[in-house]
Amino acid sequence: MKITFLVIGKTDEAYLREGIEKYLKRLKHYIAFQHLEIPDLKNTKHLNEAEQKSKEAELILKQLKPNDQLILLDENGEEFSSEGFATYLNKKMLASVQNLVFVVGGPYGFDKSMYQKANGKISLSRMTFSHQMVRLFFVEQVYRAFTILKGEPYHHQ
Repeated sequence: MKITFLVIGKTDEAYLREGIEKYLKRLKHYIAFQHLEIPDLKNTKHLNEAEQKSKEAELILKQLKPNDQLILLDENGEEFSSEGFATYLNKKMLASVQNLVFVVGGPYGFDKSMYQKANGKISLSRMTFSHQMVRLFFVEQVYRAFTILKGEPYHHQ
C-alpha cells in the first residue's frame, strides 16, 4: 500500500516544515508515503467561498487515480485513538488498498463534490487546528500508527 497526503498550499512556518520532514524521513522505513502540496489558488478575493471550494476540488480530483481510496480530514469525520488509527491503516493494507489518499482541504473545507467522491472522513480531534498544524499532526500520527503495528517503543500506552 502507498499513502498519499494531499494539501492545499505550502506549509508556511519553518518549524512545521521541519517537523513534517522529520516524520516523512522516518516513514520511509515503513511505507511508501507521498506528500503533495497543491499550489494555493490565485486571486481568491474575487471568489466566494463556494467558488473557492469548487476550484480547490478540481485541483484535488485531478491528482486522483481511479483506484485511489479518498479519505478527507474533516471536522465531522470519524475519530480514532492512535491505536484505533493503527488498526484502521492495517485493515486498509489487509484489504489490498493500493493507494490511500488523505486530503486536507483549503480554509473553507471541502466542496460537496469531494464528499461525494470520498470513501471516508477522519477527524483528528474535536478541537479546531490550523490547516498548517494539521499537516504535522497527521504525519506524526501515521508514523505513530506504524510503530504501534510493528510493536516498537515510540508509543506509550
